[in-house]
Amino acid sequence: MSMQEPKMESQENLIEVKHLKKYFPIKAGLFNRVVGNVKAVDDVSISIRKGETFGLVGESGCGKSTFGRVVLKLQSATEGEVLFNGQDVHSLNNSELRKLREEMQIIFQDPFGSLNPRFLVKDIIGEPLRVHRHMSAKEIDDRVVELMQLVGLDPTRRNRYPHEFSGGQRQRIGIARAIALNPQFIVADEAVSALDVSVQSQVINLLMKLQKELGLTFLFIAHGLNVVRHISDRVGVMYLGKMVEVAETEELFAHPLHPYTAALLSAIPKPSPTRKRERIVLKGDVPSPANPPSGCRFHTRCPLAQEKCSQVEPLLEEVLPGRQVACHFPLLEGNELKNLQ
Repeated sequence: MSMQEPKMESQENLIEVKHLKKYFPIKAGLFNRVVGNVKAVDDVSISIRKGETFGLVGESGCGKSTFGRVVLKLQSATEGEVLFNGQDVHSLNNSELRKLREEMQIIFQDPFGSLNPRFLVKDIIGEPLRVHRHMSAKEIDDRVVELMQLVGLDPTRRNRYPHEFSGGQRQRIGIARAIALNPQFIVADEAVSALDVSVQSQVINLLMKLQKELGLTFLFIAHGLNVVRHISDRVGVMYLGKMVEVAETEELFAHPLHPYTAALLSAIPKPSPTRKRERIVLKGDVPSPANPPSGCRFHTRCPLAQEKCSQVEPLLEEVLPGRQVACHFPLLEGNELKNLQ
């Protein structure tokens, strides 16, 4: 994958998420009574600037995809606000939300399951145009041709079905559909995780190209830091429904401040066999989001955990310029990464 060229994104926020929570009720018994909640997203606050790519990473089940869907109001929030250009997404009525859908789109993980197998490719890509725009059949077809060329597909194949395309090509179809209405913001939900490594790099390079040409803003969700490094301007790290670290991408890779981030980075293979990094092996299993640990949710697996960690929940705070971390003992001077080994 090619490294991303530095770009001057706006300091103006397009998305502001404030104290967002998404709980799923646990029901049991004859009368289906609520006996608890799965705290998939639990009090998360972040901002995403216009024109940037904000990478969101964490282990499977940490709440990343749920967060992305709640931001788009594909799922309702339990508490909190999601502001898009200052407008609260979750306070909109159906007609207002329908209009906003033109500005906010999603690219799904599964490039086959997200496409209707009974639709021709031209109908899949053109569907948003039929729903949201008053365009003739000729205008829609012309736009489909333009979109397929934009994402690197042969427009003469628009009369074929999704199963006649490779996985990478199907994901390009999904991308063409997502940009059909010229949105401002796109959630890429594990958009390359189902693809081969070589195809992953091609799709990431395509997203970066489209961002530059169309002025897009991305929330790029992935479970591996090695993927988000090549596309993201900033990275947020989630653990068990909580945001534990937010930083500029290269700063996070150069010196992680949260022990969980350090452990994720230690798992990335080095390209050279002569360059070795000590693997940080986390003890125990990820706790259940239905019954998270008290205090810091990571303390049951953290090599640096102390008594305070099990009693007091750390807040996501700025400890260095532009660097936020939720940890009582961040990996600053005097508490270096080597102490984790």
